[in-house]
Amino acid sequence: MPHLNGIALAVFLLAGSLPAFAAETPLPAAIAAPGETIVLSAHAEGAQIYECKMAGDDKPGWAFREPIATLLVDGKTVGRHYAGPTWEFSDGSAVTGKVADTAPGATANDIAWLKLDVVSHRGSGLLGDVTTVQRINTQGGKPDGPCDQRGSFKSVPYSADYVFLRKG
Repeated sequence: MPHLNGIALAVFLLAGSLPAFAAETPLPAAIAAPGETIVLSAHAEGAQIYECKMAGDDKPGWAFREPIATLLVDGKTVGRHYAGPTWEFSDGSAVTGKVADTAPGATANDIAWLKLDVVSHRGSGLLGDVTTVQRINTQGGKPDGPCDQRGSFKSVPYSADYVFLRKG
């Protein structure tokens, strides 16, 4: 039971800081989620992993492979983000999403902002009723330079904020 009390406290503390966070970030219409309520907002620090593959023009190019990131709230690790794309919270709950829409990042080096529809759930914790994930405030993450050797990999540092929402 102490574990559940800790989760309840964390949710209570998170909920107190969410409205201010949401109000600070104007969202492009393409990734807005009207009528949905914020469950959790977390900052991510990690890398976007790319693989050098042949492109349609028979020249090698960087192809996105997967993200690897730590999810943080108030500087504390609360989960992780990895291929799927999947977000896993420290209580064992997890969601996997599918891109529904995009908006450009702030600079040419920033990966896009995303709206993802949740397509699967695992566990019954905090992420148990999440229906939408937004990736906003991205910094970095886009590969630069050519890829010269097919099959080689490139890890590009990025940060973003992920907002987890539910209907109603």
